[in-house]
Order: sequence, then C-alpha cells, then structure tokens
Amino acid sequence: MSEPTDNQKQINELSNTEFKTDSDAEKPRKRIRKQATEEQLNNPLHGVKLAQILEQLEEHYGWDYMGERVKIRCFQNNPSMKSSLGFLRRTEWARDQVKELYVEMVESRVQKDE
Repeated sequence: MSEPTDNQKQINELSNTEFKTDSDAEKPRKRIRKQATEEQLNNPLHGVKLAQILEQLEEHYGWDYMGERVKIRCFQNNPSMKSSLGFLRRTEWARDQVKELYVEMVESRVQKDE
C-alpha cells in the first residue's frame, strides 16, 4: 500500500477539522453606557451636535447678526450651512465663539421662561 499524497493528507486534515458555525462564534457584547453626570446634564452643549447649534443660531439670530458676532467670512459672504459647518469643524477658535453664542442664546431663553 502506497503512502497518501499531499492532496490526500490535506483532505484528511480538513475532514478532521471542526468548523465553527455562526452560532458558535462569540457574539459582540452590548456596550453599557454610563449615566450622564450632573455637570453634563447642566451643560447646554451636552449631546448637541454642531449642525444643530448652527441651525438654532441661524433660526434665532440670522446670518447677519452671527456675522457681526463671529467675524468669519462663511457667516458674512454668501452664508450656507455646508460652508459654515466645514469651516467650524476645522477651526477651533471660531467653533468656540459659536458655542459661546449658543450658550448665551440658551441662557437668555431660560431667563425669559422664568
């Protein structure tokens, strides 16, 4: 009787191997979220996206006033959400000024409600 060829050895090895099915695979665990702290809950910027901030500011103040308060061209010359968001995402100092303006707006709304 002759010895098995390399192909036959590979076939034998594969037939003896146990394959894992999808049900055997370890399922990814659900990420447990931390509860928001009191400080985060009191922060008007917590959970608010930059696009939402910009939309609310534009609705409340308009592009002209925003261009006066935050001296950036994308608010002053042919303003649009797309150009403003792109610039603010790249430019930290301008983003900080817009966030300050947003916080002032939120605080003034809260004072009016009281």
